Amino acid sequence: MINYVSLLEIEFEKNSNPEVAIGQKAYMKNNFEFYGIKTPVRRKIQKPFMSQMQLPQKNDLEKIIKILWKKPEREFQYFAQELTEKYTKQFDKRDIKLFEYMIVHKSWWDSIDFIAPKLVGEYFKLYPGQRNTCIEKWLVSDNIWLQRSSVLFQLNYKNELDTEFISYIINSLLGSKEFFINKAIGWILRQYSKTNPDWVIDFTNNTRLNKLSYKEALRLIKQK
Repeated sequence: MINYVSLLEIEFEKNSNPEVAIGQKAYMKNNFEFYGIKTPVRRKIQKPFMSQMQLPQKNDLEKIIKILWKKPEREFQYFAQELTEKYTKQFDKRDIKLFEYMIVHKSWWDSIDFIAPKLVGEYFKLYPGQRNTCIEKWLVSDNIWLQRSSVLFQLNYKNELDTEFISYIINSLLGSKEFFINKAIGWILRQYSKTNPDWVIDFTNNTRLNKLSYKEALRLIKQK
């Protein structure tokens, strides 16, 4: 397990680009350090580590993710969340705790926008009985990243999106001044407008959304 992480670190260091790193760090508001590895290059580097033959045992996943999450360079967190996605069909009921850890540590929009739809969203399909209790806890947590995850976990659900539940989530967050919350509300509505534009129009007409949320929600509909 340690060797797996060490070999990855060697490859990232070998391919570091300090000039690119400066721009990446600035783009992320100087919240994280970077090796300066652009996404296509990083994915090429990490491809052997993601092969079926090299994947760690599922039992080791949580330990590996937490090791990677504690490393300063952001590329390790990108790798960690993409590694976790490889185990979607093997998610255990307890894995929601790991996802919560990933959400509330080193939090920023770039990680949340992967974790919420691709990890949490898939988890709740496997364990629907966990959904209401977990999301309610996140909504009242005062943690904007847990709240943003509550909004976005259904992002890729299309026809499976629970309109009653997303209505409840959005209404629970109305009045928030947080940009990342209001942007997420607009995003989930905009995404769902591709599937059910009539529902989105009706919802926006009958809900006192933040201006940003409203604008984002109807952006695709107005183009038709």
